[in-house]
Amino acid sequence: MINFKIFTLFPEMFPGPLSSSVTGTALKNNLWKIETINIRNYAKDARKTVDDIPYGGGAGMVLKPDVITDAIEKNIDVKKTKIFYLSPRGIPLTQKKVRELSCETEIALLCGRYEGIDQRAIDELKIEEISIGDYILSGGEIAAYVLIDAVLRHVDGVLGSDESTAEESFDIEGSELLEYPHYTRPASWRGRDIPEILTSGHHKNIKSWRFQNAIELTKVRRPDLYEKFKK
Repeated sequence: MINFKIFTLFPEMFPGPLSSSVTGTALKNNLWKIETINIRNYAKDARKTVDDIPYGGGAGMVLKPDVITDAIEKNIDVKKTKIFYLSPRGIPLTQKKVRELSCETEIALLCGRYEGIDQRAIDELKIEEISIGDYILSGGEIAAYVLIDAVLRHVDGVLGSDESTAEESFDIEGSELLEYPHYTRPASWRGRDIPEILTSGHHKNIKSWRFQNAIELTKVRRPDLYEKFKK
């Protein structure tokens, strides 16, 4: 079982969409756990202040290092639990990283707000920054949903079958290729017929067709991944 500890100013946002579908069922079946820690509870003053103006000027507010470190240190063993800060400047979240995280028993996720977090807290606790894409969100909570969902797909029992992830995008043939096209009934629809090979019953040829289509799709849509594949 994997346990996620979420450090946030908005604990009411969890489990949110993670309580639905396969992740929700897995949560009810105790295949994973989630615990939210309200950062504001570790503020030092009566007003529960968690942020302050940035040194050097600029717009927005920055989350205070003492508040952040207290919240984390009082809820996890920082020497044993990996801590990740969801940030647009972080290292991109990849399928390889997702698979690695699925082997952990506990993961701490720090959800930033405003202009971000005082760098000293990140350095002090050796927090790893992870990005889910090159865009800005209002906070790290939605990014945390994405990371948790991606990780849980690789936790035993969540999907019910290892085959469900074996041929998805970024997992095909052990490479990071995009997934091949899928078809279902009816075999003919609006003048569009499914590829004949898919009804041939020849599993080796079907597998080869899917692999080649995955390569071509990756080449067109993600040339960066295609170049990695060629190597």
